[in-house]
Amino acid sequence: MNAPIPPFAKQQISPYALKALPIIEKWISFASVSRDSNLPLIDWTQAYLEGFGITCHRTYDDTQQKSNLWATIPSEDGEVFKNGIVLSGHTDVVPVDGQAWETDPFKAVIKNNLLWGRGVTDMKSFGATALMMVPELIKRKLKRPVHLAFSYDEEVGCIGVRRLIEDMVAKGYKPAGCIVGEPTGMQVVIAHKGKHAYKTTIQGFEAHSSLTPLGVNAVEIACEFVAYLKSMHQQLKANGPFDPIYDVPYTTIHTGVIQGGTALNIIPRLCEVTWEIRHHHLNSPEELFAKANAFADALVPAMQPVAPNTGISHELKSVLPNFNTAPDSEIAQLCFKCADLDPAQGTGKVSFGTEAALFHQAGVPTIVCGPGFIAQAHQPNEWVSLEQLAWCERFMRRLADEICVS
Repeated sequence: MNAPIPPFAKQQISPYALKALPIIEKWISFASVSRDSNLPLIDWTQAYLEGFGITCHRTYDDTQQKSNLWATIPSEDGEVFKNGIVLSGHTDVVPVDGQAWETDPFKAVIKNNLLWGRGVTDMKSFGATALMMVPELIKRKLKRPVHLAFSYDEEVGCIGVRRLIEDMVAKGYKPAGCIVGEPTGMQVVIAHKGKHAYKTTIQGFEAHSSLTPLGVNAVEIACEFVAYLKSMHQQLKANGPFDPIYDVPYTTIHTGVIQGGTALNIIPRLCEVTWEIRHHHLNSPEELFAKANAFADALVPAMQPVAPNTGISHELKSVLPNFNTAPDSEIAQLCFKCADLDPAQGTGKVSFGTEAALFHQAGVPTIVCGPGFIAQAHQPNEWVSLEQLAWCERFMRRLADEICVS
């Protein structure tokens, strides 16, 4: 993402110039952590939209404690289904547990020209800015419909948006494009990596720790497996294949969680390893998994002579596809124009995953473009600059210029 920053985006901004700030503050005040309900935020947002006469539709999770929200502003001729633009964002945020915040994370605070709060970057500011534009879009009348898509549980696997998209397709909506407002520094991102997440379980055999020949140490075998995953990652880092447009230009392999053992004097019977492959289009995640699986299989013959019920198994926990939208597509060109960026000077590709891949998979050309930077996401004292928020508002107003009648 190397496109030059326009001069207007470098100017210092007064908070009073940000029309969306009150709605951002309101959204931040909802502690919509993924493990908890997002219904208070959804209730408030639906009431706000219905106040402008906009029809909203919800799709719930199995517990009925979380919901997506889909709302459509019709075009001037009454069209709601075809040729619309989707503005998409998730409503959940990651936990603040154990993080050393200097302020209340669920109260938006301005310090040194930065807005602090959980979700200001990832990614409530975009959704709130879209809501700010609603009265203007209605007043100026639309040439094509605009859909607002707010989802739950993005942070734990893009779960909610899958139901939202299924419902969108079932009801006959056929948008022409989608803009996902994840933090890109307002650069136009046309692709991101896919992710395959796995849980590998090592079944060992318990014995007293003084009798190591009688046991099979699941933790030690897990360490061998993790070391092999790291060696695979290092090979990819050194040898590629590379796509230089990505922020991390090679496919990565990462171990996130290891759980095993019960006490120091017990040879551990069980160990679980949760790991992931984040791949670009030049690598096959299936081929990389097959390589890791072959290494795991080679460990088993040394385990089973001690205890025949030992072994290693794998479970595919989640899949998020990669996506790639053509830079000359209508939605990409629209976003370049609204962001005031020259497409010849750089498009972006990012390593983190978003719901963009799922809209793309459903046949909706999609771009990722939103305020803030992923480096500030999930951090204590999460912040976004006021300049980025102003750029996002400018983007939305230029979008209105393109799709409104007047």
